Amino acid sequence: MTPDEAEAIAAFLAMDVYAFTHDYARLDDTRTRLVLLDHPDGSCIMLEDNVCRIHAVKPRQCRDFPSGWRTPDTLRACPALRTAEPQI
Repeated sequence: MTPDEAEAIAAFLAMDVYAFTHDYARLDDTRTRLVLLDHPDGSCIMLEDNVCRIHAVKPRQCRDFPSGWRTPDTLRACPALRTAEPQI
């Protein structure tokens, strides 16, 4: 997330940006960018009942998923993609 995205999400959630980053973000593996946390099952921390809590202000990390990037667990984290993936 960019600093602007973190600030927009925090404002949307009526939170201080520092509280938001503490509760909902972490540094990525390169320790250079903030990313949203995952639930223990790998799904996004902002998903509640399969609905995005921050859809109106979602960061690029979310806007680019799954077309711009995927993880090995993408199909598990986003079951709707199974219908778009060829069956092998």
